[in-house]
Amino acid sequence: MKLEYNRMEQIKEFQKIIGYQFKNLSIINEALTHSSYTNEYRKKQVQNNERLEFLGDSVLGIVVSEYIYLKYKDLPEGELTKIRANVVCEPSLGNQAKEIKLGQYLLLGKGEEATGGRDRVSILADAFEAVIGALYLDGGIAVAGKFILDMLTRSIELAIEGNLFRDYKTDLQEILQSKYDEKISYKVVSEVGPDHNKTFEVEILLGEKSLGMGEGKSKKEAEQRAAKSALKKVELEHGKR
Repeated sequence: MKLEYNRMEQIKEFQKIIGYQFKNLSIINEALTHSSYTNEYRKKQVQNNERLEFLGDSVLGIVVSEYIYLKYKDLPEGELTKIRANVVCEPSLGNQAKEIKLGQYLLLGKGEEATGGRDRVSILADAFEAVIGALYLDGGIAVAGKFILDMLTRSIELAIEGNLFRDYKTDLQEILQSKYDEKISYKVVSEVGPDHNKTFEVEILLGEKSLGMGEGKSKKEAEQRAAKSALKKVELEHGKR
């Protein structure tokens, strides 16, 4: 696909920021294209970044897992899982996306643009994973891995120190699994608003018992807030015993 001149210039700028020159520019353009844009401009036959996000998520997971497995040899599996979850969570990736000014290079639909999509953490985190997927396809695991570790090594160190983000879902699961046999699940109760500005409400369940509710601009954010609410209740009950 031939890119317009202005878009070519944007792609060139972004490549300088991330320190990699793509052989296939259509891949990085796809990584920087949000679904709101393709929904509004179907005639342009541009793919959105959701498939690359899927791929990038897997690449991110294996690179971070291998790094912390090899570097922190004394940590047990549970601690490694918690560190990885903190590093690859939505707020962490959103912050890294802001570091490379990713938001200003996204193709967004008019509605998403008007409601602050360039600064929305969920969109930035997803696009960050899509960029990883694009780097993997264009340059292989070495290129993608270098980018990931250049961006996230400091976050890993902060997670080790306990000074990054708290992953409420993982913390809650650890507590509940040690006390109950019932399965933990997250249920989307409602989705309110247009596609470009939805608010999700999620309920967390232990078996059939409701433990808490949470709202957010993405399902992941709503799940974390529901888990945070539930964790407070569980910790309070545990403290009373």
